[in-house]
Amino acid sequence: MLTVLPFALLLLIYLPALRDLVVDWYTDGNYSHGFLVPLVSAYLLWKKRSDLTSATRHFSKWGLIIVLVGLILFVLANGAAEYFTLRMSFVFTLFGLVLYLLGKRVIEKTWFELAFLVFMIPIPYVVYFAATFPMQLLASKVTVAVLNVLGAGAFRQGNIIILAGTSLEVADACSGIRSLMSLLALGALYAHISQNKVVPKLILIVSTVPIAVLGNIARIFITSILAYVAGVDVTAEPVHSIAGMIVFVVAFLLLFAEAWMLKRIRT
Repeated sequence: MLTVLPFALLLLIYLPALRDLVVDWYTDGNYSHGFLVPLVSAYLLWKKRSDLTSATRHFSKWGLIIVLVGLILFVLANGAAEYFTLRMSFVFTLFGLVLYLLGKRVIEKTWFELAFLVFMIPIPYVVYFAATFPMQLLASKVTVAVLNVLGAGAFRQGNIIILAGTSLEVADACSGIRSLMSLLALGALYAHISQNKVVPKLILIVSTVPIAVLGNIARIFITSILAYVAGVDVTAEPVHSIAGMIVFVVAFLLLFAEAWMLKRIRT
């Protein structure tokens, strides 16, 4: 009971910040996966319940230092209305509290589940908008280049792909940043499940970024082909939603292939 109280107090302190976080998940489609992240962490912890129960527990002074730093970040971020730091401080403080109250052995078994919570936090909008336009341009440039190799006679004006009889705009929502946020979380989870060692896990997680970019380029290329060859209105439903799934299909196939190769290299 005494161990539960500090965690309950932590939730109480962060309740307004966590409530606003849930609102962001609900209102911003880029982060709707945030609802699943804590559930996945809770499920993974539940699967380890026997190991956690038998793990040796002891206090750690390093955990207390992390908790204090996390609370300082909480106060400063609250005063500056800096929501990213405020929300990150929750994960940071939670990690420190687990280390302080339960010790190193428990952290060794739960570090991924705690770190995974980072994926429920929206990135700062200044970073989001800074990354969106370059990703739009990259996707449109590569798509036009591939289309021209196939003889489609496409050309580009900014982020607009112009084909014979039609044009397609690579809008903000099609930049790939939205799928990147979700795929980073899924890539990290898949890496944790499919790989046993830290280095292959890190390789798989880092490679999620270029894989997500390739998946988005594949989506824009396929929608361009549909518009050019079949005259399909790719902005209409259900075509638009189905096309959006192409990113995840391509990404998962590439992640699966990479995970297989990493296992083969180790053996």
